[in-house]
Amino acid sequence: MKSLFNYIISTESRYNNKINVDQKELILNTEISERDYVFVNRMGVIVNEPAYGVTYKTPRKGDVVIVHHNVFRRWIDIRGEEKNSASFLKENEYFVAPDQIFAYKRNNKWFCPDEYCFVSPLINEDEWAPDTEQKLKGELVYSNSELSSLGLSIGDVVGFTPDSEYEFEIEGDKLYRILSNQVTINYGQEKTSN
Repeated sequence: MKSLFNYIISTESRYNNKINVDQKELILNTEISERDYVFVNRMGVIVNEPAYGVTYKTPRKGDVVIVHHNVFRRWIDIRGEEKNSASFLKENEYFVAPDQIFAYKRNNKWFCPDEYCFVSPLINEDEWAPDTEQKLKGELVYSNSELSSLGLSIGDVVGFTPDSEYEFEIEGDKLYRILSNQVTINYGQEKTSN
């Protein structure tokens, strides 16, 4: 089965809310609310590409993708009934619009569509600073062709607008997804302090 304009992706689990403690599984979150987005899985594998709109610069069948948390999330309607997201196709398969895919992994390398990039937060060197991370700065980890055409490279320290950072964990690293048009300055390769 193919969708006209959406990808079909699969995932093993909707939520990442379990850890092992002393060889026992502990569930960290059991509620469905506006606060559960932290525990929602955001990774899947493309099962089918859309019939239209696929190019060499877009994700392909078999690629691992990072998606918006609302793709897998369940919610409770105004009658108090639990519902699947609008993306739900069948158990462990979901429709995903191209703009809900923030990054994709092909041949063990991550790529971003032109609208998005990922930055790693910079640790504050000042031990007396109230925050552990520098504000509105990060190291560019996953870039795209649009930012490359503007002279930005992986490893550059960039500035971004307030409230544009959207936190993800990718391969064990805390990263912020930033819209490309929210990147405001390139500090270069040197990690700057506050």
